[in-house]
Amino acid sequence: MAGIGGYSGWRWIFIIEGLGTVVVAAASKLFIVDWPETAKFLNDDERQLLLRRLRNDVAEAKMDRLDKKATTRIFRDWKIYVGIVMYFGVVNTGYSIVFFTPTILKELGWTSIRAQVLSIPIYIVACFFTLITALMADRLRHRYAFTMVGVLVATIGYLILLTQKHVPVGARYLAVYFIIVGGYITQPITLVWLNNNMGGHYKRSISSAMQVGIGNCGGIVASNIYITSQAPTYYVGFGVSLGLLWLCGLACTAFFVGLRMENKKRDNGGRDDRYNLPEEELENLGDDHPRFRYGY
Repeated sequence: MAGIGGYSGWRWIFIIEGLGTVVVAAASKLFIVDWPETAKFLNDDERQLLLRRLRNDVAEAKMDRLDKKATTRIFRDWKIYVGIVMYFGVVNTGYSIVFFTPTILKELGWTSIRAQVLSIPIYIVACFFTLITALMADRLRHRYAFTMVGVLVATIGYLILLTQKHVPVGARYLAVYFIIVGGYITQPITLVWLNNNMGGHYKRSISSAMQVGIGNCGGIVASNIYITSQAPTYYVGFGVSLGLLWLCGLACTAFFVGLRMENKKRDNGGRDDRYNLPEEELENLGDDHPRFRYGY
């Protein structure tokens, strides 16, 4: 399609992919239901079962009204801002890999087209580890250790690339596996972990939007640190990406410690004063409810 409408072929790729997203998003309005109560594909028994499970899941951690007090609680919650930093740090890796992977593969002597094709196995392996990690994290009901495993795995890859003049090209190819697998382990967990610790659908919606919307600025960083004149060593790119990855690791650690401290405080009755709040406010505290316990 190169030349059609005066656009290059690569521009048409973005246009077609973007249009597909727009069309699907518009059509989704017709078939995505707002609430379980209005889901037409559920019968009465299934609907009641789902509602009962949702009630057991959230317990008292409800936020069904977005009033002034609820809004204040949401935007003053430190967990949301730490969650943004977690995502910002690791999403840079997700965006960065598209800049240096083709370069490293071409150094193996492959053509540009073959290099693109042979990048596919890397993502297949990353997908496998992502799914395995998701299953294990859910089975163990733990998140923190898995985020740090991903950070450590990706760190090995970045360290190899930062010293690439002293290692063979095959080792650089292996480094790409480490970086992509590590990033794909950590990045999804940062999203789920924050969401798990938000009480009430309003708070979950706002926190998810803030985390993804602001955190994706990591992509802006990624697009400006891989300087063409530094190819293939990309010292600035790899160094900044490694630093941001450990910013994610530090934020995950702060999140983990903060959640444990808050749970301990609640176990010792440190938040029981909230039971004295008006009933209407007590029932709309979300995860600030003293009976809520955070997962880590």
